[in-house]
Amino acid sequence: MASREVAGRSQHALWHWATPQAGAVLATRDLGTILRFHRTVHGLNQTELGQLLGYDKTYVSLLELGKRSIDDIGSRRHIAAALRLPPHVLGVTDSADIDHQSMLQFGESAVRLAEIARQTGHASEAVAELWPLVARLEAGMENGHTEREVLSLLARARVGLGVALGNVLPEERLSTAAHWTAKGIGIARYFEDPAFTSYVLRMHGNELRKAGILGAAVDRLLRAVALAPDQAARAAALPLLARAAGALRHRELFDSVIRETDRLLEQVEHTSLFNPCAMHEIRLRGLISTERTAVAIRLVQNGSPPPTTTVAPQWRVIELITVAQVLITANDCDGAVESLRTAIEEAVRQRLPHQLQRIIRAAQSRLPEISEAASLALDRMRLEMAA
Repeated sequence: MASREVAGRSQHALWHWATPQAGAVLATRDLGTILRFHRTVHGLNQTELGQLLGYDKTYVSLLELGKRSIDDIGSRRHIAAALRLPPHVLGVTDSADIDHQSMLQFGESAVRLAEIARQTGHASEAVAELWPLVARLEAGMENGHTEREVLSLLARARVGLGVALGNVLPEERLSTAAHWTAKGIGIARYFEDPAFTSYVLRMHGNELRKAGILGAAVDRLLRAVALAPDQAARAAALPLLARAAGALRHRELFDSVIRETDRLLEQVEHTSLFNPCAMHEIRLRGLISTERTAVAIRLVQNGSPPPTTTVAPQWRVIELITVAQVLITANDCDGAVESLRTAIEEAVRQRLPHQLQRIIRAAQSRLPEISEAASLALDRMRLEMAA
């Protein structure tokens, strides 16, 4: 087999280094063990591996059996490059590797801070934090940094970037957000980690729902719920599934999911996204979508449940718009105007163009002055985004 073909096969199997088995092999730092695993994963015999490394078959066999050792840094660096592994795996530590380890530590911090920024109403800052990190990690991956911790960080950064973009992009560009969350799935499937895969699927499913790709959204979210390893993970996925089922007008699924979330609200710790206030808004929107406006009107008249935890700021905007939709249906235009004016102010402050577009649709036929105000605010936001 030509060395170019061997190298090409190696390129296509890079992801095998992300599996738990590969992690255990790499952790041994044993050259023979790593070479044998590499051959198994890539379907190479010793002759073909020798072509890739520039050694003959006999020398490869001796290395694998531990009867020969390679101690000089130059040769180990050469092997690491040929196998597309980071040098530190074979015991080569230099300034570039130290920089890489520092970047990983910085990246973990950046992902955490970006998520805090997004959940506190600063999604634009989250995008600014994550975009360069994703670019740097992807460049590192192309240079052979495909260790499990690198790919895990890259997957979380891609998903975080997609979710943050889903907050700051207008509806016509929300497919971009779903594109980035989908790139997280491409990594997660190699990890054999149900909890991580469930997390990525639920985030991607929600962005698909926002982009209007409803059938696929429900499919991904059903899979996220099925893979959830515990009740807390189910509680994170079920509200998003309820929202997608409502948008799809799937009444039976919506009602079933709402019943389970009601039970979980009594059993798991509330979060900024899973709490009675957030579920109240999801229930209202689903009832409207499944043509049960009378029930939705009664719920609005009864008022929102008292908060049990801090609610993410963007959810307050989302709820104001949904309540206004119900009030318009109940012919309470004064109440709807009050809700939507507040929603416009908050959507502008938090830079949420998608929510301004929801306001335009909600107000268009009955409240033209509100629709116009939201349109003007959206135009200004688009100009700022284009600048």
